[in-house]
Formats: sequence, structure tokens, C-alpha cells
Amino acid sequence: MPTSAPARPSLPWLIIVTGALVAMLNFGPRSAMGFFQLPMLHDTGWDRSTFGMAMAIQNLAWGLGQPVFGALADKYGTGRVLTFSGLLYAAGLILMSTAHSVPILFLSGGVMVGLAVGAGSFGIILSVYARNVTPQQRSLAFGIATAAGSAGMFFFAPLSQALISNYGWSDSLVVLGFIMLIVPLLAYPLRGNAKSGTQSRTEIDQTVAQALKEAFGHQSYLLLTSGFFVCGFQLAFITAHFPAYLGDIGIDARYAVIAMALIGFFNIIGSFAAGMISQRYSKPYFLSFIYIARSVAVTGFLLLPQTPLSVIIFAIVTGLLWLSTVPPTNSLVAIMFGTRHLGMLGGIVFLSHQIGSFLGVWLGGVLYDRLGSYDPVWWLGMALGIFAAIVNWPIKEKPVDRTAMGVQPAE
Repeated sequence: MPTSAPARPSLPWLIIVTGALVAMLNFGPRSAMGFFQLPMLHDTGWDRSTFGMAMAIQNLAWGLGQPVFGALADKYGTGRVLTFSGLLYAAGLILMSTAHSVPILFLSGGVMVGLAVGAGSFGIILSVYARNVTPQQRSLAFGIATAAGSAGMFFFAPLSQALISNYGWSDSLVVLGFIMLIVPLLAYPLRGNAKSGTQSRTEIDQTVAQALKEAFGHQSYLLLTSGFFVCGFQLAFITAHFPAYLGDIGIDARYAVIAMALIGFFNIIGSFAAGMISQRYSKPYFLSFIYIARSVAVTGFLLLPQTPLSVIIFAIVTGLLWLSTVPPTNSLVAIMFGTRHLGMLGGIVFLSHQIGSFLGVWLGGVLYDRLGSYDPVWWLGMALGIFAAIVNWPIKEKPVDRTAMGVQPAE
């Protein structure tokens, strides 16, 4: 009598849901920072390069912190790192509400919020998912978490604008700070380190130094890291400067809220679809397609007449492509090296993303103050998208060869 095929393991839904909620809360407030730029500058008299520098510091602190917090989560447990993230996030936003001096703005909205986002970001959540789902389920699970982060953008864009309109930017930051205190309550189901879960027990016992040496000697990992730099440059510039840009070209301010909400909504669709697509097709080729599509979208938006309709169309296309790079990128890291040091190695890839974010936000403010236009940064982002498509194309989607070490390859 023939035996039936083994049942496909179900997803660990408690972990999936709580991780998704953390991703949504973590990504929400920082994606709405662009709405605070003009009211803050109006009250304080700062220029756009000052706010741009604060957001650039935030992105750099996020990037520098993520591999460190990823390594800490791998060793000491994700729950502890996420609890710290929520508390620091709340403190940073509340302190930012009092920021009537540039150093306080840089410390609160820059360093504190940036480190908090790094401690609770996708890399931390996705490493938990990778340890608790099968390799065949990873891209789908990663897509769910990324879509949840996108939902944070969708919900927090109109929420932040409504709070600012009714209570002012300062009180709005306090409200967002208290909302972030929910994160420590969600951290418990996500506890565990790199040696826990259902998948990590098969990993080799590899030190941090060995993992770093292996990764930085791996060509595909270096190509993936360099391409992700471009993703950060493109998205951080839009997050920080798009609302102000729309005002500069004469588009009514309400369309900035509509655009950011549309980016967030279609980001949910795009992120989930990216998880499904990258589970079935070549992840490097898919990444190349995403970067080319972004460059085409920016070129069309700049060259065609800029109207409320074109803003809406651009927001929809941008939303579909916004975080669609995250599931295939993190899945590739897990394929190459397994889950033993995924928090740290994924964090290093994301550090490259955040260096790009720093430059995108900072150049946006500096070049605007000097040239009176955001156009040079738009065109630079378009050119970088082509570069990213080129470097992702030759990436090899396979585990690192550890046969010379006498150990089993990564799963």
C-alpha cells in the first residue's frame, strides 16, 4: 500500500504574527519622518540640510547598529534586543519632541531612533523566522514580515499627518513614542538565539570571526552587499524629502500624504508578492529587475508632466518596488551561509543599505540648499539603479562551499 507524502510543516503563526507586528511598529514612525520636516523647520528656523543631516545620522546609526544588534540577538536572544529597541525608540522620539537645538535633534532623531530601528529591524525579525521555518518557506515568511513593515508605512503616514495637523509636531512625536512601548510586550514569543528554533540546530559551530572571513571572501555576498547600497540611497531620499519636493513643484500638500500612504499600501502587495516570486524564481535576476524598474519609474516621473495624477501613479509603482528587495536579499544570505550568523551577516548587508541611505538623505538636503533643486539626487538614484541591476545579475544562488573545511554546507 503506497505511503502518503509527508505533510508540509505549517508556519509557526505566533512567531510570524508577533514578528510582523514588531516590523510594522518599527518601520512606521521612521517612515513618516518626512512629514515632520517642514513644521519643525518652521518653528525652529533650521534649513533642510539640518533636518537632512539628522535623518542621515539616523540611517547611518541604524546601519551601524544592525550587525551589532544582530550578533547580540544571535548570541543572547532576540527578545532582549527587541525589548531594548522599543524602549530606546520611545525615548528617542520623546526627546526629539523637545529638540529646539541641533545637537538634541541629532542625538534623539538621529542616533537614538536610528539605533532603536536597527535593534528591531527586518534583519532581527527575519533571522527569527529563518530559524523557525523550513528553507522552502523562508521567502514567503520574509515576504510576510516585509509586507507588515510596509503596512506600518501605510498606517503611520496618515496617522502622523493627522496628529501633526491636530496637535503639532512635538506632541505627535510623544504619541508615537508611547506607541513604541508596545514592542517590548511583543518580544517574548520571539525570544531565542541562533542555536534555538527548528532549523539552526543543523548549522556548523562557527565563530563570528570565521563567519566574517567566509562572507567577505565570497564574491556573491560582496555583490549583494554593494547592490543593497543603492536600495538605501533611493528609498531614504524619498522618505525624507518627497513631501517637501512635492510642495516645491506646486503639488498640494494633501497629495504628499496620499502618495506616502499609497507607497505603504502597494508596498504591502509588492513585498508579499516578492516573497512569493523569489520563492519560485531566480532571486538575483528578480533583484536586477526591481532595480531597473525603479530607474525607469524615476525617469518617467521626472520627464513627464508632474501632476497630481503622475504623483499617484509614481507612488503606486514605487510602492510595488519599495521593499520588494528585502525577501530575496535576505533569502540569498540564508542560502549562502545558513542561519547560524544570519542576524549579523544580514546586518552587514543592511549596513551597506544604510550607508546609501545616509548619502541619499544628506545629499538631498545639501544639494537642495546649494542648488535649489532635488533633481541631481533623483538622477543619481536612477543611475545607481542601473548599477545595482548589473551587480546583482551574476550572483550565484547556492550555499557556500565548505567541503574544504570538512563540514556540512549551509542548508
